[in-house]
Amino acid sequence: MNYKFQNLLGAPYRGGNLLISGNTQLLSPVGNRVSVTDLVKSETHTLPCENAKNVHRVAISPDGALLLSVDEDGKSLLISMRQRVALHHFSFKGPVSALQFSPDGTLIAAAVGKLVQIWRTPGFKAEFAPFQHVRTFASCHETITCMQWSPDGQWLIVGSKDLCARLFCLHTVEHYNPVILMGHRDTIHGVYFQVKTNDTYQGNIMGAYTISGDGAVFSWKHISLENEQDYTILQSSDTHRVGTQDASGPLPNSGIVDELDMEEDLHELLDYSQEDGKKKRRRNILEESVVHGEREHDLELSIDRLHGSKQKLTGIKVCRLDRGKWELMGKHFFMQSSKLTSCDYHQGLNLLVAGFAHGVFGLYQMPDFTCIHLLSISKQRLTTSIFNSTGNWLAFGCAKLGQLLVWEWRTESYILKQQGHYFDVNSVAYSPGSQLIATGADDNKLKVWNSSSGFCFVTFAEHTNSITAVHFLPGNSALLSASLDGTVRAWDLLRYRNFRTFTTPSPTQFASLTADRSGEVVCAGSLDSFQIYVWSMKTSRLLDVLSGHEGPVHGLMFSPVHEMLASSSWDKTVRIWDVFNGKGGLETFPHNHDVLTVAYRPDGRQLASTTLNGQIHLWDPVEGQLTATIEGRRDIAGGRLISDKRTAANSSSGKCFTTICYSADGNYLLAGGSSKFICMYDVGEQVLLRRFQITHNRSLDGVLDFLNSKGMTDAGPIDLIDDEESDVGEGQVRGYLGFNMPGATANAGKPIARTRCLQISPTGRSWVAATTEGVLVYSMDDNMVFDPTDLDIDVTPEAIESALQDHQHARALVLALRLNEPRHIRKCIESVPPSDLLSVASHLPVVHLHRLFESISDILEDSPHVEFMLHWCQELFRVHGQTVQMRNQEFLPVLRALQKTITRLHEDLAGFCNRNRYLLQYLCCAPSSTSLSIDTPSPPERRTLRA
Repeated sequence: MNYKFQNLLGAPYRGGNLLISGNTQLLSPVGNRVSVTDLVKSETHTLPCENAKNVHRVAISPDGALLLSVDEDGKSLLISMRQRVALHHFSFKGPVSALQFSPDGTLIAAAVGKLVQIWRTPGFKAEFAPFQHVRTFASCHETITCMQWSPDGQWLIVGSKDLCARLFCLHTVEHYNPVILMGHRDTIHGVYFQVKTNDTYQGNIMGAYTISGDGAVFSWKHISLENEQDYTILQSSDTHRVGTQDASGPLPNSGIVDELDMEEDLHELLDYSQEDGKKKRRRNILEESVVHGEREHDLELSIDRLHGSKQKLTGIKVCRLDRGKWELMGKHFFMQSSKLTSCDYHQGLNLLVAGFAHGVFGLYQMPDFTCIHLLSISKQRLTTSIFNSTGNWLAFGCAKLGQLLVWEWRTESYILKQQGHYFDVNSVAYSPGSQLIATGADDNKLKVWNSSSGFCFVTFAEHTNSITAVHFLPGNSALLSASLDGTVRAWDLLRYRNFRTFTTPSPTQFASLTADRSGEVVCAGSLDSFQIYVWSMKTSRLLDVLSGHEGPVHGLMFSPVHEMLASSSWDKTVRIWDVFNGKGGLETFPHNHDVLTVAYRPDGRQLASTTLNGQIHLWDPVEGQLTATIEGRRDIAGGRLISDKRTAANSSSGKCFTTICYSADGNYLLAGGSSKFICMYDVGEQVLLRRFQITHNRSLDGVLDFLNSKGMTDAGPIDLIDDEESDVGEGQVRGYLGFNMPGATANAGKPIARTRCLQISPTGRSWVAATTEGVLVYSMDDNMVFDPTDLDIDVTPEAIESALQDHQHARALVLALRLNEPRHIRKCIESVPPSDLLSVASHLPVVHLHRLFESISDILEDSPHVEFMLHWCQELFRVHGQTVQMRNQEFLPVLRALQKTITRLHEDLAGFCNRNRYLLQYLCCAPSSTSLSIDTPSPPERRTLRA
């Protein structure tokens, strides 16, 4: 039961900006979460923290420790990247169009409408108001679109829809007026500082670039008059700056004061620090800015008193960008047939990348505007384009296609090319070894994912209509898929090709799919003809057509033990078929409502079916009797649609389970449907154990239980009225495809939160759910609770250590297994000498055998002692093999987990050895140092001596 969220697969990129952290990690918004992709290790994981709505902007601190994600409404989460937990929640009170940390990471600049807000970066400790406001710039006349900090963190350049770029100074200096750079004829999409890298002071600003949507690049140069009044003294990094904090924590009341007297010139803030038991009083005079009408009063930080003594402020001499002259040095144009949609500039290499609406991107060397590359990577608009820190890699995002692309421009090679499912995922399946996950969706594509790394390594696109079911064949080498295009296809996972195609005499649409234990017989249920088709896997011939249902066949499954086929249909029946003997339908289980799906328990002794009224029926397939019924109508209830006229508690639509799955041991049952909940039931007691909420994303319909009455207008719900002037093609348009499930209606506004398919891994340690958000992966969390199996007063860590010191390895291992602490179990397993493995395995009670197999499987994940652990497995099977065979249903999940781990290690070692085979042959055949010495005989003489 202790499952927690692990990963999100198959969810496409639908908008927002991309980030590259640490030069190798790509951060991309995925719904209301953020996905992190390691470009070197080819691994991806999704942070468990959820925003209230879809993430619109993300920013990461320069050291990569903090991530700030902001949703569509301006509500943000500050996330710790190391701990993967949300530290603080904050609302910017409006949509954020640009977001960026300062170069030193102490400040955050956020563009909210026409305003630029500066906030202090919160720390890692709990605070009542972690985000402290520093100041606000309000000179823009339209919505801000882009901005960038200067390398020293003192200046900010901002571009907006009023066709102008403005320069702001973080500190208020005397007689300062913001610099306005004008001349563009379209919205500005990028503003960047041009820096002198060879100057004595690294990062001295020499100019700027402004880029507009019509493809114009303006190059600006700042010309200083070299007068003393053109320079100002700003604080250095070792002194307190406005809105920053030192290692000791934030200064009390160090935010900007809202109400200031116009006659005050200085504001004193008290800072008490504890040292040697005495309080020292420190007075810091902070600069403040006051805007009264059209007049701006600037106060300059001038004194710093400590113990009553005056000290001069240490600082740096920086050229004021508002003095001197800004000159337009040149105008360049991309000369493309469509508008510019994204751009980025690398200051170190002086490179500019621009993406356009027709899928073309260009790489240019500045300031000469020399085109290095001009390539087309898509037919849709490029939503975002960024450089990594070294400038070698380019990352692109296409929201229309849900595609992410990382390209190395020097070698002209792809680093990453990932694309999620464009539409909702309909079906999901685990491979027998739990290493692979297959997904089929409404975009006609079949994808295969690595369950450990979260990467999609193959995509099959031969289907011409929605894929409704997927199924793995035994051996992990073949995969089946059924589609609405009237075909069932078999895929080779070794050569990545379609090697079998199963069709019917007359066109039909398939909704369900299964295969027997041997993989020789394939069965598929149809939507329109209400029949079940049976094919031979070897010959692709149609063997039989099973008729009898009077409605669409939405559930098919072979018995894990007997060669019997169970099918469920909307005709209110579940039928048992004898496929191999040709006897047709053997038995029929009637129901009072339409049957939606069916599933066998792993031991084949129980059959579960779900009906339209929200019930789960448990049948004995041998006796043909109904053994129990689970009332799940209230359990799955939750979430009110925007178009619902009744509350969630009183609404009866959609309260049913459309997919169910048994756990590996058969004790639990997972069920999901047209709801935001996935329910876990105890099969023996027929009680609800836990409910998993698949998402908290309010961008989806059916997440909230109570709707705000202010959202209802005379024209209908306000969320369904599109009256906003948004850019064309800003994000992905998600429609409802496929067929409607009974009781469910299509929502023309938001996608509805629902679960299409559930699948538990054969190891029992994880399960996946195909939802509206994507494929959610939940794994077992072993660190949640302390769960000893046989705790006694003598079972203590001290007793385990004492037994190990006395070389009583069998006793120490049994005590560790009873205490059930992974750290002690691992220490006891690894401390057993190889010569004593047989003796320790012989003295091990059978009751602890299951937990020992689990521990060995976990240890093999990261242990360098592979051969030693394999000897452990060999001795355990030699001693307890007969017991394991007799109780195979009990040990089957843990043995599959052990097999998965050993198979992964074998594949890693095999690949490593294959790559180094020729090197090993060369080292074995290379002459030794003694053979090359002068005293040694020549090779012909040695061959004579050997003969």
